[in-house]
Amino acid sequence: MLEILKAEVLKSANALKQNGLISLTGGNVTGRDPESGYLVITPSGMAYEDLVPEDMVVVDIDGNVIEGTLKPSVDMGGLLYIFRHRPDIHGVIHTHSPYATSFAVLGEGIPCALTTLANEVGSDVPCAPYSRPGSETIGIQVVEHIGDSNACLLQSHGVISVGTNVRHALVAAVMCEDAAKVIYQAKSMGKVERLSDEEITYCRELFLNTYGQ
Repeated sequence: MLEILKAEVLKSANALKQNGLISLTGGNVTGRDPESGYLVITPSGMAYEDLVPEDMVVVDIDGNVIEGTLKPSVDMGGLLYIFRHRPDIHGVIHTHSPYATSFAVLGEGIPCALTTLANEVGSDVPCAPYSRPGSETIGIQVVEHIGDSNACLLQSHGVISVGTNVRHALVAAVMCEDAAKVIYQAKSMGKVERLSDEEITYCRELFLNTYGQ
C-alpha cells in the first residue's frame, strides 16, 4: 500500500539527518495520499538509516493504523490536527534543527530577511507558544500561527515545516534552517533588515512560476 509515498517519506527522513536538521532518532515525516486520504508517517524512536519503506506506518485521518507493525510517531495527534484543518497540505516535517530552534528557545520568529527564505517558505517564520511534546495542542498552535508561511517554530521545541507534498516540506525545513543560521550570524554583526512585503511576494512568485525546468 502506498509504496511510492512510503519511499518518499523514508527518503526525506534520511535527508533530515544528512542536512543536519535532527540528531539520532529525532523528528518525523508525514505524507498524505490525496486520493485515499491516508497518511504515511515515520515510526517512533527508530533510526531512519536502519529502516525500509515497509516500516513506515499508514494511518487514516483519525489515527487508526491501516498498515504497519511499528508504532507511529508520538507527535501523530498534533500532525493529524494539521492535516484535518489544512486540506492544502500533503507533507509535514518536524525537526529540531539547531539554528531555527535557537530562535524558538527565545520565543522569537525568524524574519524574512533573505530571498531564499522568501522563495520556499514564503514569509516570516512565526513562533507558536509552547505546547507539550506529543500533544494535539502542537497542531492547534501551528494551524493558528503559521498563516501563509511554510514553516512555524514551536517555542522551546523545534520546527514544523509544511508543503503541498513531502518534498516541498523538506525543502522548506532546509531553507528555514539555512536562513536561521545566516540571520543568527548577521545579528552578531548588526541590525537585520527584513525584506519588504513586495519583494517577498516577488521572490515567492519567481520561485513558484519561473525557477527550475
